[in-house]
Amino acid sequence: MASLFERMKDRLSKTTDNFKEKITHTLYYRKLDDDFFDELEENLILSDMGIETSVEIVDKLKERIRQEGTMNSDQAIDLLKSIMTEMVSVEKKEMNMPVIMMVVGVNGVGKTTTIAKLAQRYMSEGKTVMVAAADTFRAAAVEQLTVWAERVGVDIVKSHTGADPASVIFDAIASARAKGVDILICDTAGRLHNKVNLMNELSKLTRIIEREGEGFDKHNLLVVDATTGQNALIQGRTFNDAVRLDGIVMTKMDGTARGGIVIPLISELGVPVEYIGIGETADDLIPFDAEKFIDMLYDDGGEDEAEAEE
Repeated sequence: MASLFERMKDRLSKTTDNFKEKITHTLYYRKLDDDFFDELEENLILSDMGIETSVEIVDKLKERIRQEGTMNSDQAIDLLKSIMTEMVSVEKKEMNMPVIMMVVGVNGVGKTTTIAKLAQRYMSEGKTVMVAAADTFRAAAVEQLTVWAERVGVDIVKSHTGADPASVIFDAIASARAKGVDILICDTAGRLHNKVNLMNELSKLTRIIEREGEGFDKHNLLVVDATTGQNALIQGRTFNDAVRLDGIVMTKMDGTARGGIVIPLISELGVPVEYIGIGETADDLIPFDAEKFIDMLYDDGGEDEAEAEE
């Protein structure tokens, strides 16, 4: 079976090829002059790393070059890789069982499917899992999660459309405690059209989890769609303001050249990308290693990639 590194490299080729093409253009400027740095900054932005992160990267590169002394553009690119690796090197929070996982994200990013894939992954690791359908504003969300729960084989706590999401969470925590469940995964509504309402609702759910979830670890997970590029970063900022995010899942990474957005997401929010979606099946939600991702961006195909076992 292919290693995780090989699967990542294969499925993320659109993003990595896009970045390598941009870097090749930058290397056209052999001198480290203003044209080189302007081209580099522009190409980082075009690789979906965002204006703020791109400017930060270039500023750090200029400072490193000043410290290191004169060098050529190839050596500068090596420094660039080192800087980007440092920017994505954030500590991952380990989950201690039992845990209540609140999953947030806007509608349409693949949140419900991601919950099902996570449940299946945790079950394969020998954990007991329960899901809570706290996105009560959309009947389709409850129905979809119910179908997935039955398919995966996990218990679900739900209520009628329009019910108070906090009451669903309350009941789910009581049920999870009574049954000795390892992981309770809570779906939530993802409406961004009114940020105040979103913040208030998520704050209420967080209070319920903190109050009723004594003895449970807490883990807040954001799901974003990689194909939306900079919108993913906007969503990340909004949800990180509403709840303290512990991790991120990037869906649809296999179908986009815009995967560079993971770098500003991790760097700006200080939150690790825990998993990426590289396909439709449960096995296509794989652990994400940001440092290996940076390696892939700069890999010329000549290195030994027998890394990371499945």
